[in-house]
Amino acid sequence: MDNIKIKLQYLLPKQCITNLAGWFANKKAGWLTQFAIQSFAKVYKVDMNEAKNSSFTAYSTFNEFFVRPLKEGIRPIVNEAHQLALPADGTISQLGMIRDDQIIQAKGHYYTVEALLAGQHQLAEQFRNGHFVTTYLSPKDYHRVHMPCDSVLKEMIYVPGELFSVNPLTAANVPNLFARNERVICLFDTAFGPMVQILVGATIVGSIETVWTGCVTPPREGIIKRWAYPAAGQEGAISLKKGEEMGRFKLGSTVINLFAPNQIQFANNLYSGSQTLMGDLLAQSVTANEEQAANADDESMNKDIIS
Repeated sequence: MDNIKIKLQYLLPKQCITNLAGWFANKKAGWLTQFAIQSFAKVYKVDMNEAKNSSFTAYSTFNEFFVRPLKEGIRPIVNEAHQLALPADGTISQLGMIRDDQIIQAKGHYYTVEALLAGQHQLAEQFRNGHFVTTYLSPKDYHRVHMPCDSVLKEMIYVPGELFSVNPLTAANVPNLFARNERVICLFDTAFGPMVQILVGATIVGSIETVWTGCVTPPREGIIKRWAYPAAGQEGAISLKKGEEMGRFKLGSTVINLFAPNQIQFANNLYSGSQTLMGDLLAQSVTANEEQAANADDESMNKDIIS
């Protein structure tokens, strides 16, 4: 059955299916929309108790339901300056070191930072031997994406591509999946060095949006597009605080974060398969880890002297 599902990923007209799904998801179809919303919520066990508005009838389109906001304060954000927050609800597909320029996609599958960043060699060099984390948003999850840390937007790149599903099965069987799929690459300046946050498209993802641009895709024109933004302190600069929303998916997909080398260390409780809640601890600065280790050594020495 899995082999059949993978073969269908190559054979099905994914673009047409996605366009059709996007068209329907944005329609106000009365009882039909309500039927689709309630059926979806039941099948995927969506927790509406967390939604700002828990009534299905509050959503006049499927897209409104899918990007529903959460109740105020239901996702506390780690607040120490040296801490980075998880960007989304979902499941960690993979995380760890970037080995030279290689990122692990799944067991036996790797892709390069340069391919992920659409051949931007100079940009890719900034993340060689750095860190990455890939977060999969399943259909039941909250589908707004937030900032791991205070950031200033430097550049956004739209990369056209395939629309393979990004679930664990395809990640384990479709080579270079994330470097092949449509994606929106956002480069930020942060106190932790340069950081990239990438919103990856997939089958039936009707659109990818950012808070500063609105809808980035569709339209799908088949060409790479780039936008540059003013630096911090300049007129028109786009600054986002830790935990602030930066984008959203209209149907589930994946977020990939890249960090420069020697800047952060992931939280010890995170691993491939971890369930994530936006705002929980993702990582902390290497400097903070070094200071904590030094303080621990000092305490140990003091205990030895007293004894």
